[in-house]
Amino acid sequence: MKRYLSAVLIAAVAGGVFVSGHWFGKRGDAAANGAGGRKVLYYVDPMNPSHTTDKPGFAPCGMKMEPVYADEAGGVSLAGKPAGTVRIGPEKQQMIGVRTSVVEKKPLAHTVRLLGKVAYDETRLYKLTATVDGWITKGTRYATGDYVTKGTVLGNYYSPELLRARQALMFAVTTRVGRAVPVGSAAATNVVEAFRSDPTGKLYTAPLKNLGMGDKQIEEIIQTRVIEDDIRIIAPADGFIVARNVSLGQSFDKGGDLFTIADLRKVWIQADVFEDQAAFIRPKMEARVSLPQMKKNFTAKVSEVLPRFDTQSRTLKVRLEVDNPDIVLKPDMFVDVEFPINQPPAIVVSVDAVLDTGLRRTVFVDHGHGVFEPRAVETGTHFGDQVEIVQGLKAGERIVTSGNFLIDSESRMKLAAAGLQGPVAKDPVCNMDVDESKATAASRSSQHEGKSHFFCCDNCKQKFDKDPDHFLGSKAKVLAAIPKTSPAKDPICDMDVDIAQATAAKLVSQHEGKSYFFCADGCKKQFDRDPSRFMESKAKPMVAAAPTTSGVDPICGMTVDLAEAKAAKRISIYQGRTIPFCADGCKAEFDRDPAKFMKKSGQAAATPSQLSSTAACPAKAH
Repeated sequence: MKRYLSAVLIAAVAGGVFVSGHWFGKRGDAAANGAGGRKVLYYVDPMNPSHTTDKPGFAPCGMKMEPVYADEAGGVSLAGKPAGTVRIGPEKQQMIGVRTSVVEKKPLAHTVRLLGKVAYDETRLYKLTATVDGWITKGTRYATGDYVTKGTVLGNYYSPELLRARQALMFAVTTRVGRAVPVGSAAATNVVEAFRSDPTGKLYTAPLKNLGMGDKQIEEIIQTRVIEDDIRIIAPADGFIVARNVSLGQSFDKGGDLFTIADLRKVWIQADVFEDQAAFIRPKMEARVSLPQMKKNFTAKVSEVLPRFDTQSRTLKVRLEVDNPDIVLKPDMFVDVEFPINQPPAIVVSVDAVLDTGLRRTVFVDHGHGVFEPRAVETGTHFGDQVEIVQGLKAGERIVTSGNFLIDSESRMKLAAAGLQGPVAKDPVCNMDVDESKATAASRSSQHEGKSHFFCCDNCKQKFDKDPDHFLGSKAKVLAAIPKTSPAKDPICDMDVDIAQATAAKLVSQHEGKSYFFCADGCKKQFDRDPSRFMESKAKPMVAAAPTTSGVDPICGMTVDLAEAKAAKRISIYQGRTIPFCADGCKAEFDRDPAKFMKKSGQAAATPSQLSSTAACPAKAH
């Protein structure tokens, strides 16, 4: 019995050990392959994308190494892509909220909305100004805000100066016309006409008119030969009294304003327009004026007067004229003004898609498979949440509209790892990526037709300065006109090369009935010297755990991105192979004795698995 129990116990323990070992083995495989059995290509330092390893661990900065999965690569190489191009997997895109949209070219139909203020029409504003000294002898019942009609008596005043002028008129009438007649009679009309026809009549009536007396009062003096002590103040037009400056018994001086009357059947709208919107506002242009609280709409027209610029608010004052028959619009009321704007078709994108630093505007172009390219653009007019793209994009391209800030941070880290700290430009001579700030500091920039061009070296700058039009004119147009085709591999540096453009640039060689395409003259010349050697090296199998876009620095053992090393001119060609370096110091040391370091490092069989995740570059340490 004891033997039986012992046998059962031993069998149970052995089974438990087997199950545990199987479970731990599965768990280890899952960890190696990533979540859900996904294949891990390598691990990358989140703060230094050029630092990679094939095993999980921690970066020199203390952060955990992030896995890069095979399904994130999508089979798309970043070689040949512009500097700063990054690849972001679908899970990470979802986590940071990446959204994209297709660029469209469409007519620009939008509305410029402004805040306006009602003002008096200055051509319908009447001021009754005293032409003589005097005082008010009879008041009026009309006050500020009252509506009066033309001819309404607003008050009476006395002036000794006017009395003398009226006496002179009466004497002239009595002398030339004769007796007095009843006011309003036919004879009275004849008397007035007879005096007006007298050549000297205007010598007596004109001074009275200039002093402010109305035609009606002058006619009464001619007809009746009676001089009243008071002069009546007459309303010159229909309108509202907007100012009353006199009262009964008050004296006034010559030049003082007695009353101000405004005709509000037509009013002005004053609106503030920002500088970038002023180009859309033209004379005689119609606008919609509305009072939302009253649900009233009016049609206004921009006057032909040029806008006035306000230096304090940095806005232009635009004046509109509007009919106001029902006197709904009152001076100093605020209204909404809308200008409908229609422009020719143009490239328009969301404002959120453009990262604007003030000096540079960037959008991220989605090439599919998680590949995002930073591209500098020139913006035009802003229309609310839309902005016009003048240069840099074309219809049909897909761009990032949300999550681009985090993509930008990834791109900047990659640029920093490649030694490109500032904005990146294309060398017009060799088409290399150039750090604008470094090129400027090294005096490797030139101006041509108002545009700055940056160069990777003095030689490129000298070539450009001799004949700028050659690189910006005919040559650039020919290359731009060539349609893009599927890329081929340069047998020397393994870079992706566009077949059509390489053919146009005569960067093609024939060997054993097959065509080979090159990225530059240097690669083509090296191939032409001994094609068989490069074909043999291409035929040899390569052992690599990391993707083919990276290589190992034979000096310090660091894993280096081939595209970034080529962009920074940190590569050497040895026995038909491209050797990348993490720093200029490593490259210089290698070039002094390549055979020594290739033998020492075993470059032909080196893989990222042979490197330490915390390896430091001795060249950088110095």
